[in-house]
Amino acid sequence: MTYPNTQLFIAGQWQDAAEGKTLAVFNPATGKEIGRVAHATKVDLDRALDAAQKGFEAWRDMPAAERAKTMRRAAALMRERAEAIAAIMVQEQGKPLAEAKVETMASADIIEWFADESLRVYGRIVPSRNLKATQMVLKDPVGPVAAFTPWNFPINQVVRKLAAALGAGCSILVKAPEETPASPAELIRAFADAGVPAGTVGLVYGDPAEISNYLIPHPIIRKVTFTGSTPVGKQLAALAGKHMKRVTMELGGHAPVIVAEDADLELAIKIGSGAKFRNAGQVCISPTRYLVHESIRADFAAAFAKYAQGLKVGDGLTAGTQMGPLANPRRITAMADLLADAVQQGAKVLTGGERIGNEGNFFQPTVLNDVPLSARIVNEEPFGPVAAIRGFEKIEDAIAEANRLPFGLAGYAFTSSLKNAHLLAQRLEVGMLWINQAAAPAAELPFGGLKDSGYGSEGGPEAIEAHLNTRLVSIMNV
Repeated sequence: MTYPNTQLFIAGQWQDAAEGKTLAVFNPATGKEIGRVAHATKVDLDRALDAAQKGFEAWRDMPAAERAKTMRRAAALMRERAEAIAAIMVQEQGKPLAEAKVETMASADIIEWFADESLRVYGRIVPSRNLKATQMVLKDPVGPVAAFTPWNFPINQVVRKLAAALGAGCSILVKAPEETPASPAELIRAFADAGVPAGTVGLVYGDPAEISNYLIPHPIIRKVTFTGSTPVGKQLAALAGKHMKRVTMELGGHAPVIVAEDADLELAIKIGSGAKFRNAGQVCISPTRYLVHESIRADFAAAFAKYAQGLKVGDGLTAGTQMGPLANPRRITAMADLLADAVQQGAKVLTGGERIGNEGNFFQPTVLNDVPLSARIVNEEPFGPVAAIRGFEKIEDAIAEANRLPFGLAGYAFTSSLKNAHLLAQRLEVGMLWINQAAAPAAELPFGGLKDSGYGSEGGPEAIEAHLNTRLVSIMNV
């Protein structure tokens, strides 16, 4: 199966970097180089910025209905090409083919929803205290957007930003991940083939720090949207704030899972374990800290470990694979360090805990029990296939522990009590909470966090609103 080299997309053209620089792309299942991606420099960025401004002016002036039709054509192309795109994603990212297909197909749903929502960007007329005046509140696009996206969901993380920006009437310049460049390039290709004006959508790769430090302060860029780690997000938000740029930040998490005494234990085990090992735990909303009532903790932990032991780990293109490799060797080292620290402090390894083989970045699905609060793994986002289980006696204690960390992206809970459900809904400091169910993000729902997990939304009407100026125009009839 072939893997394509990836070029930059600037001013409606696929092209190599001006200086001819490239970066290697590796298959995480083998550790071998499979292709190259163009490495942009300042010359490329200047051309991309100029194109983004021209693309914005063309896209902004297109009727909303025509913009929506163009977006729907891009969605249709993503569906038509989903099989091939998913196979590309597996080679560069590692997730099982079934998960890659779901991600690719879901991108079409997201595009279509934002295409429809773009027709509902309304202003309003405000009755005037002077009958001779007409007071209008106008909504118009903020301008070109700079988007920075990670490798764990190469298409999903781009399409949420891309569709919201285009739905609002903005152009967008995407700095996609160098580790997984080809699948987001196919998303951009769908929009190019659908007929977006040249420059409306751009794509660059290169040195992340150099690109962000150049794009964010640039006067052409009017909005910044970033998904990634909290430390980097804080740096970029500070830089954007210095230049008065509007910002959406979707940052790291450490999602608690509270399993109450009255929970449906079978449901909690099924959903809690399945969600943990999706994409090898490399998910910003992945459940990570399992807080289980002491009366059922032993049963929960044993069943969780049994599920983990039964998972088939392997190349994402191999039939039957349920969990693929980690993204790079650094993640293997990170898992080993977190586990060594937890065990040293008294945590018990119920299953897993080791690297698998010597080729690729495979790591065993791992379950820890009796994890002390001093262990790094319950204080730092693991971003890998490791579940940490602790007990509690009172639901209030579980809520306090869930809120202890500065993260506030996602949370999960299992309870049969309406009283508990309402308490959890009111007290858990997370931007997204799922009770008695797996995570179910959708284009029409807000997607974002609280506290150090960022601010702003990448879903729902709120996502488009973040790309709009609100202006007052008052006309006096003379």
